[in-house]
Amino acid sequence: MRRVPGPTEHVVVVGAGLSGLSASLHLLGAGRRVTVLERARGPGGRAGRTELSGFLLDTGPTVLTMPHLLEEALAAVGASLDGRLRLTPLHPAYRARFADGSSLDVHTDGQAMEEEVRRFAGPREAAGYRSLRQWLQRLYQAQIDTFIDADFDGPRDLLHPDLLRLAALGGFGRLETRIERFLKDERLRRVFTFQSLYAGMPPARALAAYAVIAYMDTVAGVYFPEGGINAVARAMADAAAEAGAEFSWSSEVTALERAGDRVRAVRTADGRRLPCDAVVLTPDLPVAYGLLGRTPRRPLRLRHSPSAVVLHAGTDRTWDHLAHHTISFGRAWRRTFDELTREGRLMSDPSLLVSRPTTHDPGLAPPGRHLHYILAPCPNTDTGPGADDWRQIGPRYRDTLVAELERRGLTGLDAAITEELLVTPADWAAQGMAAGSPFSASHTFTQTGPFRPRNLVRGTENVVLAGCGTTPGVGVPTVLISGKLAAARITGRPPRTARRPGRAHATGPRRPEPRPGAPLAPVPRHGTRTPAEGTAHDST
Repeated sequence: MRRVPGPTEHVVVVGAGLSGLSASLHLLGAGRRVTVLERARGPGGRAGRTELSGFLLDTGPTVLTMPHLLEEALAAVGASLDGRLRLTPLHPAYRARFADGSSLDVHTDGQAMEEEVRRFAGPREAAGYRSLRQWLQRLYQAQIDTFIDADFDGPRDLLHPDLLRLAALGGFGRLETRIERFLKDERLRRVFTFQSLYAGMPPARALAAYAVIAYMDTVAGVYFPEGGINAVARAMADAAAEAGAEFSWSSEVTALERAGDRVRAVRTADGRRLPCDAVVLTPDLPVAYGLLGRTPRRPLRLRHSPSAVVLHAGTDRTWDHLAHHTISFGRAWRRTFDELTREGRLMSDPSLLVSRPTTHDPGLAPPGRHLHYILAPCPNTDTGPGADDWRQIGPRYRDTLVAELERRGLTGLDAAITEELLVTPADWAAQGMAAGSPFSASHTFTQTGPFRPRNLVRGTENVVLAGCGTTPGVGVPTVLISGKLAAARITGRPPRTARRPGRAHATGPRRPEPRPGAPLAPVPRHGTRTPAEGTAHDST
């Protein structure tokens, strides 16, 4: 594995999102001095926080899996989740609701899920699920050390016995085709393949290897951190500050000062110059490459994942049939993926994610109120409407989504909304996200593993990239790994620890906000931030 040559005593990390915080913790644990520059007013990046009339909104991901990766980052500085963050395992992880009126609770306990599948679709499908679960576990074990938690210096790094294991498991076939070998019920197949959209690919075209995301969701388990996903970033930032990291909020990086192939200092918009030995850059790739002054050449143009419209809805009521996370599937399936990825049109019959974080943390809303997060996949601005078009489309599409959800059982939703925030590809684009997509570069074969944009950039020997645009890719678990891999490029790889399957480990009461004047300045808890203010330099 290639490492950053020369001195690396002082590292500047640009961005206090999850990848930047992970990198900071691993760097601190290896004895480096760390300064974190963040353009927002507090930690989180994509996993930011906005306050809206007493409602506390997560501006990015709402699903947390593989919490042992969070524990691993904290353990690098001798910290743990105890006393910092309370994690609640979700049972069910999801509730799937279908257009025919049927409903399925997705359990991570194997026996409970097998019984639920038997109730839902009969004994043959229950047996198929049992075989599928075993396959998902083997698929994860074949990938985690060699292809996910791994730095790549080139395609030859793929030449490993695990490549043969992955091929034997059918990992290089198509996801939809592989899942169909286990499950014949089309509704069940949706539950174990929709995750490929997070990787930017329809199930019919995604590699079967990306069933590893379904493993994380449906086998390893889904968790909810008290305080929302942003509380994860706060816990990490708190631990990093206690370990000696210096945080500078509202600090936008505008330039990297170079001497030959090395960056000698980082400059900020307020005129400061911070000398450094190495830099970890976590902004989205266009921003990172802009700071570096060059975009690496690729044989094929980088393709980006579909985007999303998100409606944050604070309401005066809720609906009993909702779980913490509910997936509302439309009747259409393949056609909607073509609309998203090829035709550049809004889904004619959308499948939607509705999350209700107040299910497990009522404190995220004023007394007697509820918070709902409604996500609708949509085309990115390369394939669909441009950012300017969304200024007009957004409000109309909001009404379409609300009306559709009312038809699907959320009766009176529109009248129940007292506060709301609509986020469209125009907002993502304004935050510097390529193609107006929060899901970054898609995971096509030519953008996976050693073919994904590298975390080392030729021509700059002491800058490392982290975040969802680089290795290993999109998602909370993978960006936590991305930060660790970036740190390893600077410090060298520590000995591997045992891979745990992602069960909840140390939990405890939420740690209080840092006191005024403490090394870590808290995010202000009053005032409303725009989506752009809620998202920072970090690429996840």
